[in-house]
Amino acid sequence: MAAILATCLGDFKEQVSPDEGALLAMLTRLTGARFAVEVGVFTGYSALCIARGLADGGRLLACDVSEEWAAVGRPYWERAGVADRIDLRIAPALDTLRSLGPDPVVDIAFVDADKENHPAYYEEIVRRLRPGGLVVLDNVFLGGRVLDPAYQEPHHVAMRRLNELIAADERVDAVMLPVRDGVTVARRR
Repeated sequence: MAAILATCLGDFKEQVSPDEGALLAMLTRLTGARFAVEVGVFTGYSALCIARGLADGGRLLACDVSEEWAAVGRPYWERAGVADRIDLRIAPALDTLRSLGPDPVVDIAFVDADKENHPAYYEEIVRRLRPGGLVVLDNVFLGGRVLDPAYQEPHHVAMRRLNELIAADERVDAVMLPVRDGVTVARRR
């Protein structure tokens, strides 16, 4: 399995790191997740990690807008024996999330997509998280720039707003971890 994961990682600096992948798999197992959501598949490594952590019969709804990049991961999902657990949807993630309906059905979600929409993804997911469910958000530091008010590009402002939103959200308990570029884990109360 280590060879599959290393091959899937390739040389993509945007890719989830091995330690973050291990964290995703562990959190998925700890929640006993049967239904997971991923927003931002890229080359499929994080989807592979989440799918490996799912309980028997579990499913991962993987949302992305690039068939080309997501296709990179498919052979590795097959080799790892998890392709049948992954439902890849190539469409705007907000549309896909909103199609889930209002009931709390999500056990765990991972968000690593366009940063400007992270606050909207967070809101759509949290309202659908079951009590005790987790939402994991990547790149909450953006190289430390989120903490520096001198950086005012849309993705910096959006991630700053996301961090403030989570800190004030009484629906969740949250922790920000210094894994790679910052990971926030929020647990639905």
